[in-house]
Amino acid sequence: MEENNWGWLAPFEKFGRLGDSKDNFQPIEYSEAKSKHPSFTHASHGMIFARDDRVLWDLYKARGAVLMQMRFDGVIGFPGGLVEKGEHPVCGLNREMQEEISLDLTSHRFTDHDHVVSFLNEDKSLVLHFYKKEVSMEEFKALEIKNLQAPEYGIETFGIIRPPLFTMGDGIRGLPAFLANHFAGNAREELVMALSLSNLLSQEELQVALKASQTFQETSFVNRNQTCKND
Repeated sequence: MEENNWGWLAPFEKFGRLGDSKDNFQPIEYSEAKSKHPSFTHASHGMIFARDDRVLWDLYKARGAVLMQMRFDGVIGFPGGLVEKGEHPVCGLNREMQEEISLDLTSHRFTDHDHVVSFLNEDKSLVLHFYKKEVSMEEFKALEIKNLQAPEYGIETFGIIRPPLFTMGDGIRGLPAFLANHFAGNAREELVMALSLSNLLSQEELQVALKASQTFQETSFVNRNQTCKND
């Protein structure tokens, strides 16, 4: 019965299937990713970000704003999507950016120079391409507002999300708690990598946040199980 519930999404269902780990995605050279594996499906996603030097509540450095989104399948990811047959990965990204967030390509078109990393997922016959682009804070805010006019708003994307790039006093709330959410594919790993490469957070800060996130997830799982037993 479940197999009949996908309709015309059935051919694409496996690409968004949950349960992947970062070990399922192996880094691959961009030139190889574009030229090899022609029978594989390709997808491109991009991170738009702006730097923010504010100090929030006189406590936490904001660091920056990163544009992520709540997807139609209930998990968090970056704007982008599947590349059409014969389409260049960055052209596919720009097309998807127009559809999902109404990106003005005359001002913020992605190019090969914005490429960060490509990944190969053998199990899903999938190649992922990831890009990042920096904009000003004013431009970022305008993009957030314009997202509401995107053709795919309310269909493929259910709203823009800014990850908090700070960790609060308890060591959990903020970025660690955000990293404990469910992410599409390896979007969590892409976020962490891009934050480091953009010098928004140091490797040490990111490792501390990832460790705290893992502890939070494990503690929450134990507490949920205990609650179920008590009930």
